[in-house]
Amino acid sequence: MSGPSDHEAMPEDPCRAREVLGMVGDKWSLLIVRRLSEGPHRFTELKRSVDGISQRMLTVTLRGLERDGILTRTVRNVMPPHVSYELTPMGRTLREATAPLLEWSLAHLEHIGAARASYDARPEDPSA
Repeated sequence: MSGPSDHEAMPEDPCRAREVLGMVGDKWSLLIVRRLSEGPHRFTELKRSVDGISQRMLTVTLRGLERDGILTRTVRNVMPPHVSYELTPMGRTLREATAPLLEWSLAHLEHIGAARASYDARPEDPSA
């Protein structure tokens, strides 16, 4: 027989899982997590190393990952202030869980690009 503590330990609401998947499945989060798996990085280092991300989007993404417990933000009071970001233990497990997906993506970029070009070159199907 399950008691209230059993239910709390294993939430069964699939909508909650969708929230997490939405967070980690956005355009930038996994790229940032991948970069931080190498160790702590400053904001400017992340901005340079995540191709195409705007300063605002990097700020929003970092705040979201910090809020969700994926990374920590450390401010050192020097002039100018030194802010660095680092994965938490939970963030490291996210990296482990998503590494195969990112590696698959990188390995198949060329094939996906070719498939898209082929698809886009087809004549439009009026029955679709």
